[in-house]
Amino acid sequence: MEAFYRTHSYLVEHTSAPVRRDLMDEIDWNARLIGIKGTRGVGKTTFLLQYAKEKFGLDRSCLFINMNNFYFSEVSLVEFAGEFVKRGGKVLLIDQVFKLQDWSKALRTCYEKYPNLKIIFSGSSVMRLKEENPELNGIVQSYNLRGFSFREFLNLQTGNHFTPYTLEDILQNHEHIAKTILPHINPLNYLQDYIHHGFYPFFLEKRNFSENLLKTMNMMIEVDILLIKQIELKYLSKIKKLLYLLAVDGPGAPNVSQLATEIQTSRATVMNYIKYLADARLINMVYPKGEMFPKKPAKIMMHNTNLMYSIYPVKVEEQDVLETFFVNTLWKDHKVNKGDKGTSFLVDEKLHFRICSEHSKVKSNPNVYYAMHKMEMGHGNQIPLWLFGFLY
Repeated sequence: MEAFYRTHSYLVEHTSAPVRRDLMDEIDWNARLIGIKGTRGVGKTTFLLQYAKEKFGLDRSCLFINMNNFYFSEVSLVEFAGEFVKRGGKVLLIDQVFKLQDWSKALRTCYEKYPNLKIIFSGSSVMRLKEENPELNGIVQSYNLRGFSFREFLNLQTGNHFTPYTLEDILQNHEHIAKTILPHINPLNYLQDYIHHGFYPFFLEKRNFSENLLKTMNMMIEVDILLIKQIELKYLSKIKKLLYLLAVDGPGAPNVSQLATEIQTSRATVMNYIKYLADARLINMVYPKGEMFPKKPAKIMMHNTNLMYSIYPVKVEEQDVLETFFVNTLWKDHKVNKGDKGTSFLVDEKLHFRICSEHSKVKSNPNVYYAMHKMEMGHGNQIPLWLFGFLY
């Protein structure tokens, strides 16, 4: 146990979160079982350690453990938690909980056996905490940690402390909001950098970002999808090829029959793989209003713009990039459907948006909001695209 305390102290002392994530203030920390989900690479481990540092310092009543540790191949989580509680432990932070067999049952047992212990665990976005783990129903509070928003990226790059805005704020008051931001910086000077490499916090590391992201994408498929969904290793190459084909085709409705032929599997399996890729936050599925999985999506897009540049950089179309940026930033709190004729997307089943590149000709329709690229300050229903990066 002392070895775990030593590791915890070292990690907490050497943790330095470049940006304090807003999720820290959104979580109800009084809950006894909290799950922090998120795609690989968005900073879940740093988030847990930052919580420990902020709330406990080096107080031994809080302990961070990682399920990658071989120790847990012999000692059960329930036993370990019991020993921790005996030593005065109150908060157990568990990283990569899904690496543990029957992890959800172990969490349930700890929850019932140690009523004074709070457990906060991190896991993959592929995990369906409540739907696939009924033992956690009613006892777990689940939250999602996302990659950096454009706002967070700007704060990090410029030392500013811009706050987020709701979609309603932006639609009603975008001119006023832009006037509070533009005297400090010109966001357009930073947008292309964010689009290329700003979503994943590891761009701060002194390594080749694209190589790092490709490695992370492979881990998402090899570990998050195969391990959590219990898929045999022999199907790995099919899922990877499917992701590549979807990326190369660009945003659009998938030809499921053709994809099934190309990766030599059934249409139903292709649709399941597409769903797994969406759960892993590698792609987004956009449907017409009123439709959802298992129907075929109207459009498949990469989950964020960074992925587009890493997976197939020779064929990155500007319009696709701008639409991917918009959908990714809206996805957190809003429903995004395929737009009607003449529009790009329908948001929350009532707001019509058209995403416009720099040279788009806009015939203004009062019922449509236009998200304009390369525009510093908007007017009326024409809103700078960059401002939607302030939604979280």
